[in-house]
Amino acid sequence: MKTITEQLSAYAAYHRDKRNIATHFIGIPMIVAAVAILLSRPAFHAGGITLSAATVLAMAAVAYYFILDLGFGVIMAALMVAALWLGQWSAAQDTATWLMLGVGGFVVGWTFQFIGHYYEGRKPAFVDDLSGLIIGPLFVVAEALFVLGLYKGLEADIVRHAGALRSAR
Repeated sequence: MKTITEQLSAYAAYHRDKRNIATHFIGIPMIVAAVAILLSRPAFHAGGITLSAATVLAMAAVAYYFILDLGFGVIMAALMVAALWLGQWSAAQDTATWLMLGVGGFVVGWTFQFIGHYYEGRKPAFVDDLSGLIIGPLFVVAEALFVLGLYKGLEADIVRHAGALRSAR
């Protein structure tokens, strides 16, 4: 299995334009929230516990994040709990509201992604490797932590493998 450095470096290679990264700070959280919203209906019962597809998917993703890195796993778990809360709240609304939030968020989130990749001049990472779909949210969290001055060693490793960030050309 690839390490967190390998995963983030491979993903970062598709994301070296600062405008692209900025659009991902909007688009990826919207997509994650939209998926949680859409997969929160319907729920099923297992062993006296009510679960939705959103909960099962989030648990699998968080388990993977914990395998990659304990600290990132904790952060991603907290963010997934927030997404699941939003998903459950949305699922309890009328169908039109649930769909508007879920489908609307998904479409708008992907619009931001593709605008960013227009600036990047490169296709999204998931086109070449589907693991980009699970690494994308982790990448946004890592970039936020780098801005805060945290995980400098990891940031340096990623820059060494993927190249430096570039500003608007």
